[in-house]
Amino acid sequence: METLDQLALLMIEYDKGDARRIHHFLKVHAFVRLIGVAEGLSGRELFNLEAAAYLHDIGIHKGEALNHGTCTGKMQEELGPEEAKPLLDQLGITGADQDRILWLIAHHHTYASIDGLDAQILAEADMLVNPYEDGTSRESNQHLYEMLYKTKTGRQLFEELYFEDYKGTR
Repeated sequence: METLDQLALLMIEYDKGDARRIHHFLKVHAFVRLIGVAEGLSGRELFNLEAAAYLHDIGIHKGEALNHGTCTGKMQEELGPEEAKPLLDQLGITGADQDRILWLIAHHHTYASIDGLDAQILAEADMLVNPYEDGTSRESNQHLYEMLYKTKTGRQLFEELYFEDYKGTR
């Protein structure tokens, strides 16, 4: 079994009983892969990005336990790397790969810290899923689109998901 498939199964086990979160990280992963491939990522960078997609919200359960059932994006970023490291170690993902995955987890809600295409894609993919799950307004979606989306593929997907009247050219 491929390492990323093993990681997905480990995360499903980690989040067992929490179908909403499992569905969330599976959807984020699907968008990460789609955008990453379309934008030309390959090899280690795509692997690390896909791993980060599975793990990006791993800090939520610990945050909720510490904070009476709530967990902010900042708390996810702070708690996530510590929760993710044992899973990465278990799968033999170490060194620079582990460092980058943990960095992506620790910054996936801090858009000002986006420092590369992988971080941009993770932020975009997460925010392709969140408006649907949260039921945000068209105005909120428009603001998010203008503020965050930089990749051609991410912009196209957002337009097609949330702006049904979009008639732009690709």
